[in-house]
Formats: sequence, structure tokens, C-alpha cells
Amino acid sequence: MYEFSYQSVEINPIFIVIWLAIVVLMIASLWKVFTKAGKPGWAAIVPIYNIIVLIEIAQKPMWWLAIILLGPIIPIAGGIAALVFMILLSIAIAEKFGQSQGFGVGLALLGIIFYPILAFGDATYEGETIAGDDEILDSI
Repeated sequence: MYEFSYQSVEINPIFIVIWLAIVVLMIASLWKVFTKAGKPGWAAIVPIYNIIVLIEIAQKPMWWLAIILLGPIIPIAGGIAALVFMILLSIAIAEKFGQSQGFGVGLALLGIIFYPILAFGDATYEGETIAGDDEILDSI
């Protein structure tokens, strides 16, 4: 009979340093992307709210949040749906910053590379702004 025994697992300190560097890079990149889009940068560090802000930046309906968060609960089809919606969301974000659809796919699949490019590059947010009361009155 097989006996299960717990063994201490040593975590390599180099792995921890690399992991922390990646986390800091992604937080800084999302923070910068959010501020470029006129959203609060601190939203990058708040779970779930950062997805809500990404949906707002992409100007997509808020029900996408339910598919992105709850999709993986449903075996196979739900996970695929969540992945597809994340790719579509990333494409919309890329387009709002004047980038191509291919760049959007890169945001979804290789975010560690593409979010810093979007954040620290010369891309500017080109999202639609909601007309203020003065603009509406002027257009009449």
C-alpha cells in the first residue's frame, strides 16, 4: 500500500524575485494604462474591479464581467467562452488605444509583453467621450 508523506518544498529565492518582478511590472503597466484612459490607477491592484475598469475602457457592456468571471465554472464551454470574451475585450482595448487587432490578441495571450508596450509606449487613449450638456445643446 502506498503511504503519502508530506515533504517540505523549498522555493527557490530566484523564482520568488522573478515572480515579484513580473507582478510589479504588470501592476505598473495596468496602472499606466488606466491613467492613460482617465481611470484611477489604483484600480490595477483591486481584484475584479480592475476587470470592470478594463470593460469600461473598452466600452463594452457590463454583463461581459459575468461571462469572464463565471464562465470558467461551467466545464469546457464556459472556459472557452471566458477566453473568447477576454480576447475580444483585449482587442477592444487595443483599438481604443489606436492599436491593431493583432496587438489585442497579444494583450490577451502575452499580456506580460504587450501591456508594458501599451502602457509605456506612445499610444494614447482614443475612446469615445460622452457628450456633456453643453455639447448636446450646441448640436441642436
